[in-house]
Amino acid sequence: MPGDRMRLPARDIPLPLSVSAQARAALATGAARETIASPELGDVAGWRAYVTAMNARMQPYEEMVWSSPNFQIDVERVGDIDAYVLARKGAGEAEDRKVNFFLHGGGWVCFGGRTIVLPAAAAAHQFGGTVYAPDYRMPPDHFFPAALDDCLAAYREVLRRFSPGSVLVTGESAGGNLAAALMLKARDVGLPPPGALYLNTPVLDLTHSSDSLATNWGVDVVLSSGVQGVADFYRNGADPRDPYLSPLLGDLSRGFPPTYLRTGTRDLLLSDTVRMHATLRKAGVEADLYVGEAMPHGGFAILGAETPEDVDARADLARWLSWRWIARD
Repeated sequence: MPGDRMRLPARDIPLPLSVSAQARAALATGAARETIASPELGDVAGWRAYVTAMNARMQPYEEMVWSSPNFQIDVERVGDIDAYVLARKGAGEAEDRKVNFFLHGGGWVCFGGRTIVLPAAAAAHQFGGTVYAPDYRMPPDHFFPAALDDCLAAYREVLRRFSPGSVLVTGESAGGNLAAALMLKARDVGLPPPGALYLNTPVLDLTHSSDSLATNWGVDVVLSSGVQGVADFYRNGADPRDPYLSPLLGDLSRGFPPTYLRTGTRDLLLSDTVRMHATLRKAGVEADLYVGEAMPHGGFAILGAETPEDVDARADLARWLSWRWIARD
């Protein structure tokens, strides 16, 4: 064993017996999916093709949401970007007075535009509230800090309409990076924090120092091509230690509301999430952590499955939100 690493023998990783048959089937499906590798940093045409290929996987599902009679979908202009505003039809007044400020995932490059309504609809269905999802600018046309600037402008607009305590900020994957960075940016410009923050399998340290980036490499069937390539493309040469890029490395003692973090034991970003939880707790912030057994990045549902494990995870978050995300005047 060299001094800076361990060498392990080649081995097969079995499907875990500790989870449901549905979860094992989802992992098998994920392992069999074709991996779309991220291009070299300077290959702009390659990145455009990558985004097109990734977005194409979601198109059939997004069209189902757009044609669904269950949701009211509006598009608003905020500065230079659109924001998708989505609510369940027939929701009560209390639900209408809560807003889920939702920052989508996709490695800072994918799943923008009309595709945003797909995860936004899932959030509205599962947790209620009016979902406000900014279509933040992304590479290869706009690099850091464009996305964060857009999220800040959209957050400022939401605060003009809603009490801060009625706002839940949600970030998934790269959106979790933006959500955590937004807490720091909002604090630095004098805006109040939301009532609660939900970070779902976030990427929080762009120095790529976290242990699970190595230990869960190849085990996470969702992030099979890793995160380093897209993260380095997004930051475009900026210092990865900048807290607006790596919120985990910032001062977390001010600006963070009660925070719920979710990950899984097979998530490539398990360590980012666990480290963030510990750092928030050390800073005196109320923080809760949910770690799903054998869950890959984003949970089993991202693989098109509905598993008992996902149901349990959503129920735990719903209980946590029930007395932290409340409509306030």
